[in-house]
Amino acid sequence: MTAQPLHDRDSLIAWMAERGIEQTTRDHPAVFTVDEGHEIKAAMPGAHTKNLFLKDKKGRLWLISARQDTVIDLKASPRTIGSDRVSFGNEVLMYETLGVRPGSVTALGLINDVDRRVTFVIDQRLWEADIVNFHPLTNTATTALSQAAFRRVLAEIGREPLVIDFSCNASGDLPQAASATI
Repeated sequence: MTAQPLHDRDSLIAWMAERGIEQTTRDHPAVFTVDEGHEIKAAMPGAHTKNLFLKDKKGRLWLISARQDTVIDLKASPRTIGSDRVSFGNEVLMYETLGVRPGSVTALGLINDVDRRVTFVIDQRLWEADIVNFHPLTNTATTALSQAAFRRVLAEIGREPLVIDFSCNASGDLPQAASATI
């Protein structure tokens, strides 16, 4: 049996409020894939995300967050992020580390990764977006954060992402990785 995560949706929102991190959270029907909920997303400004929870053959865990329209080549990504071959992480690992279930994977889940088992990778276009939208640990809502607020969340939890330009994957070029300074 896995331990209960430290935060759920309500405690995440309260945690942000306690730190003065402004956000807007909207409830909506459950959305399980990027292709679902286009009408919901159309009413919310900003960059909407896709989030991949991955495990490499050495057992390292990865969370890749990108704009929803970003193509992420899972065969090329390991070279890009400095990993071995990757596959999707299982539900048990996802819940143990991020406190979420499939369909609810989110960069905000890093708040539950107190052991820092997950390496966070973010697409450059998402890193540069004015407003970013993530699930608040559940796929029945979306939380909008300004880029400054999102970076503040990362700073508060002590996480520096690996910023990757995944648009290079589509052209066949090897993207350049850079650690972000928050």
